[in-house]
Amino acid sequence: MRQKVLIAAALLHDPKILLLDEPLSGLDVVSSVLVKGLLAALARDGRAVFYSSHVLDVVERVCSRVLIIHKGNLIADGSPEQLKTSWGQPTLEDAFRSLTRAAPTDPLVENILETMKL
Repeated sequence: MRQKVLIAAALLHDPKILLLDEPLSGLDVVSSVLVKGLLAALARDGRAVFYSSHVLDVVERVCSRVLIIHKGNLIADGSPEQLKTSWGQPTLEDAFRSLTRAAPTDPLVENILETMKL
């Protein structure tokens, strides 16, 4: 409920620029869909919507331009499709992992599963 109130307060004065950090955090599915639709409509209406998130599958679906910042440096700028194509990856999350040279997670998953068996 707190997140819904914060979003309502941010929109109350009909801003031309919205700066949102993890706006879907804590929302139920119906509210998340509503907020994503609302943000898309506001963007179509000419408002600038800055959407900061670590949930890249949502970013891929709702954002028209993505900036990736790694260790304080801007390392990528483009549409989700451009970034996926440039890095030859099927998802924005995979492109991010390539861009940041993230270590593979499979060995970590296996380690966790083995530890759970103890």
